[in-house]
Amino acid sequence: MRSLPVEELQPGMILARSIINDEMMVILSEGTLLSKAHITRLAFLDIPVVYVKDEYELSETFQNVSALFDTGSAFISEYKDVIHEARSIFEEAKSSGKAPVEKSKQVVNETIAPMAKQSGVMDYLLEINHLATDVYNHSVRVSILAGVLAKWMHLSKQETQEVILAGFMHDIGKTRFPDRLLDKQVETLTGDDREAYEQHTIDGQMILSATANVPEGVKRTALQHHECMDGSGFPFGISGNDIHLYARMVALADLYDNITTEREGFRKETPFAAIDKITADMYTKLDPKVCVPFLTNLKDSFLGSRVYLSNGLSGTIVHYANDFSARPMIRVMDSELLDLNDYPDVQILEYNPKD
Repeated sequence: MRSLPVEELQPGMILARSIINDEMMVILSEGTLLSKAHITRLAFLDIPVVYVKDEYELSETFQNVSALFDTGSAFISEYKDVIHEARSIFEEAKSSGKAPVEKSKQVVNETIAPMAKQSGVMDYLLEINHLATDVYNHSVRVSILAGVLAKWMHLSKQETQEVILAGFMHDIGKTRFPDRLLDKQVETLTGDDREAYEQHTIDGQMILSATANVPEGVKRTALQHHECMDGSGFPFGISGNDIHLYARMVALADLYDNITTEREGFRKETPFAAIDKITADMYTKLDPKVCVPFLTNLKDSFLGSRVYLSNGLSGTIVHYANDFSARPMIRVMDSELLDLNDYPDVQILEYNPKD
């Protein structure tokens, strides 16, 4: 790797180390492919120097050797391949006004469902969540997460395939978006723009309803994935069991992806920040019957993982108390345990940081 002042950065360079600001927040993660917008933002934030990968690290020889030791490389390669198919599907929906459901089913059954079953899938998703936030990247990630959640909830094979399809198609209504809204985040929208954004749920159901052989749960997910258990969602403010199970599952997957993915105007946060948000919303906006298996299995997957803390220490997650709101215990030295429940101001800045 090599260090460069921000003014010498070029689009296409790849970060070799995560960038952390004075408030100990991760701004950009290691592995991010720098764009012109990234470089402009780093200059605005007065980041003086960053580390980027050098020519050898980017060479075909280095990449081939690294792939032998990187268990996630095959997953990432599969992800990039499926994105090409997803882009084609969403572009066809935009131009024709119809959902290519049979193509989508094929992608789900042959590629996305097997990806969701892979061991380590949650870690692999964290490796790719800086790639893009467009609708088809987001939809693929949400569909994978929905498949993981279906596995953790022990759904049948048919239900699992349907909920993965629901995750993949949940934002199909955005193909009717005005162009000015495509890169906007819902948190920033007001007035007519907010109304146009909320319309994508109704448009999604209409697009899917005009196509044969779409499971009812998939259509209702497109309509209901922004509804909340307490009735505070949109487009109709329904609540509880009036919201289809698939929509409740996709709502959780959608939230997790939005929190842990770098988005313009929002910091990418760790899975632990997502856990905190899910826990806070578990008995209001979200369905606890969906959240409990997600949180339980997600926390279990972190045991033994290394983390970097906001107090400058690093360590290994060794235990969680039997409480869904509990934060982990970190072994920071051979014999010293740091219980983050006793230190609410100490945050986990990075998960599995690489030296």
